[in-house]
Amino acid sequence: MDFEGVARSILGMAITREKGYVCFANVHSVVTARSNDEFLRSLCLARFVVPDGAPVAWAVSRFGETAQSRVPGPDLMLRQCELAEAEGLGIFLYGATSRTLNLLARNLGHRFPRIKIVGMYAPPFRTTTREEDAAITAAINASTASIVFVGLGCPKQELWMARNSASVNAVMLGVGAAFDFHAGVIRRAPLWMRGVGLEWLHRFCCEPRRLWARYLGTGLRFAWAVGAHLTKRS
Repeated sequence: MDFEGVARSILGMAITREKGYVCFANVHSVVTARSNDEFLRSLCLARFVVPDGAPVAWAVSRFGETAQSRVPGPDLMLRQCELAEAEGLGIFLYGATSRTLNLLARNLGHRFPRIKIVGMYAPPFRTTTREEDAAITAAINASTASIVFVGLGCPKQELWMARNSASVNAVMLGVGAAFDFHAGVIRRAPLWMRGVGLEWLHRFCCEPRRLWARYLGTGLRFAWAVGAHLTKRS
């Protein structure tokens, strides 16, 4: 399914109040799923799992029956905001910090003047308890939000959505770093770098200390897995 097809399908879920969640797969999440059964189950239970990263989109196209383009989480978040604004649907922001959420809500309001942000909440950085999850899902439902953007990072956001999808009367999207990008906390890669699949390089240059081990380790394991699969098929 292409970018617009995913966006329209999510809009349909939001309009009909269909429960479920959407995950965005990159190299890190694919590698994590190979060693974390709970995370793998969270992906299997998702309504959609779409390729956020260029390597994943390439692998899906290479091993699948049809070509698959990228569906970047940050871009889809903006498209869903645009569609939600046109339909008058409420949006809830869950994740990040209070400061980031305030900046994000302000920037989205400037970009989409008629957007309905009906609630937002910055949870603690630790894993939330059942009681806390029950309280936040009740708040989301009381807000009448149709779309919930979840920005907790991988794998935390996928696990949270899987645990709570049955309780949330809305479609949820685990968009990760999109909160920081659209809040202006972290600068996103230039358009030309995104177009040639080099957004990861820009992020690494911005946060080398935090990302070098993750990119090296997951990158090598992803390449090994793809190579092993290619060898099996040959």
